[in-house]
Amino acid sequence: MSWEDLSDCRRCERLVEWRETVPKRAAFLDEPYWRRPVGGLGDPRSPLHVVGLAPAAHGANRTGRMFTGDRSGDWLLRAMYMTGFCSQPASIRIGDGLEMIDAYVTSIVKCAPPGNRPTGQERANCRAWLDRELSFRPPIIVTLGGMAFAETLRALGDGGETIPVPRPSFGHGEIVSLESTTILACYHPSQLNTSTGRLTESMLLAVFSAARHLVDDLEQPAQ
Repeated sequence: MSWEDLSDCRRCERLVEWRETVPKRAAFLDEPYWRRPVGGLGDPRSPLHVVGLAPAAHGANRTGRMFTGDRSGDWLLRAMYMTGFCSQPASIRIGDGLEMIDAYVTSIVKCAPPGNRPTGQERANCRAWLDRELSFRPPIIVTLGGMAFAETLRALGDGGETIPVPRPSFGHGEIVSLESTTILACYHPSQLNTSTGRLTESMLLAVFSAARHLVDDLEQPAQ
């Protein structure tokens, strides 16, 4: 299995049908849609990994890059920019100059799912990709939403990390310290969460500020 295989993956029939046939939004009628799996953004050897749910139907499924061209990406990238994890506070399309700094952004499922709800089997079908990304053993991980939190714990456990018993449960702002990785749990910056106030910009910024402090501490010379 190579990374080149990812963009050709057709393992999940439901996801393939949705990503390829989801009707274009009126604002994007003149734009081509990517309509294929979407890989991670940045260098997987970075100290911070940000793990989301899946490409958005009219975001990454259109642009071909995670958290690019949608409102969730606008929220995420603003917080990452303000804490020094990316080069600009917004991203519209590939080639717009966005660069990750000390960070890698990915998702547990690589194709856009209907209703933003991948099934358990679809998550299982995609696990090999997340396993491979987390095999770089990032010391800090921000998980966006409960599914990403659970799948990240599973991937780390399968990779040899000791997971506490009872298993940690998701909650916004929760911090799980494992032997080699610290997980910061965060609500997903979905339009549902941000429009209802369940997730505010200050809440999101607080999570990435905490991640910034952890990354900076890694770089401090030993006393």
